[in-house]
Amino acid sequence: MGVMQIPRRVDYALRAAIYLSHQDPERSCSLAEIARHQGVPRKFLEKIIQNLIRGGLVKSKRGPDGGYALARSPGEISFQNVIEALEGPIAVNVCMSQHLSCDHLPRCTMLGVWNEIQRKVVDVFARTTLADLQRSPCQALASSSSLSSAA
Repeated sequence: MGVMQIPRRVDYALRAAIYLSHQDPERSCSLAEIARHQGVPRKFLEKIIQNLIRGGLVKSKRGPDGGYALARSPGEISFQNVIEALEGPIAVNVCMSQHLSCDHLPRCTMLGVWNEIQRKVVDVFARTTLADLQRSPCQALASSSSLSSAA
């Protein structure tokens, strides 16, 4: 059975950003450290981190104490920011993209459904910040009902 899913590179980017959000903001983490703690292939993570740097979410520091840290506070970085730094604007279907269109659009009966899904998915991603995930996993599960209440 096929599954709608977040691309692995987005999952890895979110994990790396969450890991950095748990660190002292003055401390830089090496690529090897992030990869090891998050179980992400280092070469893959290197490309992902570059996207996060270009997106203004992560900063790099050269030198013996060099590495990576968040460029903004965890409360200022949403899932939407991370996802869009890697993938561009979020679209649950081709017809929801800003740049693509669909030949069926003028007569599509599913457009209302796609619009509602798009709005709710983007809303959850936009209001979920890295700071929201700095609680323990048990606390995060308990409060996940507040995320699902928006959906």
